Amino acid sequence: MSSRTSPVGRRPITIRRAVARDAKRLTRLVRGSGAYAGKYASAVAGYRVGPDYIEAHHTHVAVGADEQGDRVLGFYSLVLAPPELDLLFVADEAQGRGIGRLLVAHMQSEARAAGLDRVKVVSHLPAEDFYHRVGAVRTGTALANPPAVPWDRPVFEFRIPPE
Repeated sequence: MSSRTSPVGRRPITIRRAVARDAKRLTRLVRGSGAYAGKYASAVAGYRVGPDYIEAHHTHVAVGADEQGDRVLGFYSLVLAPPELDLLFVADEAQGRGIGRLLVAHMQSEARAAGLDRVKVVSHLPAEDFYHRVGAVRTGTALANPPAVPWDRPVFEFRIPPE
């Protein structure tokens, strides 16, 4: 699927395929996420979204225009084999505007176009309610894997119906 524009809040949001020059902005978005503050900070402290990652996976960004130009408001990364929503982040200041829901809908469309009927998500604990709200079904629990991730995480699945 190519880029898509949708009005969310006051300004239109465009979803487009990420490119290598987005890598630093995506890395900053991950590392600066308020959802990973406090006890969760270690999970993203050294995390890097590199150009190689962007090239290897279906990574898309939600971009909104502001006074300084285009601003990345969120992004997702879909791994095709095995099918998994590997990353989904919305900038703290852009949350609550429907951008996460827009990214999920785009991901589902990309998954459908790739012939997938299911997409797994290993969720961050604070995102659990979000995945419920956007239609993911809880399928299990990913056990802690210290020191990288010292807590259990809920596992969800998006079921992708054919068109």
